[in-house]
Amino acid sequence: MSWTDERVELLRQLWLDGRSASQISAQLGHGVTRNAVIGKVHRLGLAGRAKAPSSTATPPRAASAPRMAPRSSAGVRSAVRGATALALAAEPTLETRPVFQEEDVVVPMSLRVTIIELKEAMCRWPLGDPASPEFRYCGSPSTSGPYCVHHGKLAYQPVQDRRRERERERRAALPH
Repeated sequence: MSWTDERVELLRQLWLDGRSASQISAQLGHGVTRNAVIGKVHRLGLAGRAKAPSSTATPPRAASAPRMAPRSSAGVRSAVRGATALALAAEPTLETRPVFQEEDVVVPMSLRVTIIELKEAMCRWPLGDPASPEFRYCGSPSTSGPYCVHHGKLAYQPVQDRRRERERERRAALPH
């Protein structure tokens, strides 16, 4: 398969019309694969395109989600790695940091109960070293699950928050 001027021009036109690489390969035919189209787009340096809005919109976050305040980044970070033929132009990103309200930082008093005193509706959050005689459990009332509200927020964090935190830790450990 060779790229003739006509085929390249048709590729450019279809690409700018917003067609996918699979659609373009089907229209060009004659053994042109989706990967061949993507490679040619990359070599031609054609600009990326914005994705069309999805018909399946993501549901809004629950009201209990952490509130975040924007914080401008020191530099511009690009989320694109590897081949950039399909990438949009890099835009400055905003980092976010949690904005805590007074009720978010209140740590409830724990009852500090032993395993023998622990009942079904009590928080099972461990306090201290299990090998020491002073080891206890929180013991505060738990409405659903094994932990009280405070310890439940610590135990169950959304996946993307954990990834974001690991990435921050990784960047902090890198030599500057």
